[in-house]
Amino acid sequence: MSTVFARLKEVASPSIGLGCMNLSHAYGSPVPEPEALRALDQAFDMGYRHFDTATLYGKTANERLVGKALAGRRDQVLLASKCGMAFDPELGRKAIDGRPETLRRQCEASLARLGTDHLDLYYLHRLDRRVPIEESVGALGRLVEEGKIRAVGLSEVSAATLRRARVERPIAAVQSEYSLWTRNPEIALIEACREADTALVAFSPLGRGFLTGTITEVESLEAKDIRRNMPRFSAENLPRNLRQLEAVRAVAAELEATPAQLALAWLRAQGDDVIPIPGSRSVAHMRENLAAEELSLEAATVTRLNAMMTPEQVAGERYSEALQGEIDTEEFA
Repeated sequence: MSTVFARLKEVASPSIGLGCMNLSHAYGSPVPEPEALRALDQAFDMGYRHFDTATLYGKTANERLVGKALAGRRDQVLLASKCGMAFDPELGRKAIDGRPETLRRQCEASLARLGTDHLDLYYLHRLDRRVPIEESVGALGRLVEEGKIRAVGLSEVSAATLRRARVERPIAAVQSEYSLWTRNPEIALIEACREADTALVAFSPLGRGFLTGTITEVESLEAKDIRRNMPRFSAENLPRNLRQLEAVRAVAAELEATPAQLALAWLRAQGDDVIPIPGSRSVAHMRENLAAEELSLEAATVTRLNAMMTPEQVAGERYSEALQGEIDTEEFA
């Protein structure tokens, strides 16, 4: 287990973290700040100690929100953020920029927004193909030496990129989409992470809400919701995927758990070095997700689930063509 997460376990924190993006970004309209602050306050009270945000989310609003919510509690949490992908007001859109001077500038701005003098974990949000990964990671390493960050992470990278990066600097964590219906890390990344004593932080562990069973038609999503443009949620593919989900729901019912809890328990069964960070706009769902800590799956159940929602059974790619071009992860043939 990488050092940054080993320290977290020493204070008996849960192995499930909280992705904060949903409160400000991507899934429809942002949650009003007073409501979002109450949600984060309750998340802390119910036991969450690993909070994940990014410069990009809400065009920096999410970092300010998380900073306000954790004021006075900073030394009790693992705080993670990301750089290298941000909204560019001059371009009017997000931009990927892994140049050392950009990463330093974004880090210092993030520290100010979050009201802290250091980040426990700082990820390169996306690989900038114009900048050698060694240069970007070297810049993050200098921020470690200056005490501005405690550990370096990468997001949505391939095993090959991780291997190059760790020659330059130890990589504490790689964040990648991983869930029952997104198994891409199993191609090569998990093995590379274990070679390097690097944790795999699983974002979208509930399949962007699909694995909860609550999304039954794309029309139910807000007009601005990014899932409307994701192939797996299309009017053609969603019904096919919902049929695949029925088997997962049946196992959850057998165990008297919710589908979300079962999906998180399956991820936790992949190893102590796999750390899910489900996000939610709902306090009730945050509580439901955290309760998955208490669900331990027998090996036979894990084997059953392994055979469900496999790549050949899932209809549609996980990203649109444009978003697919931004990532560096391995893909199934």
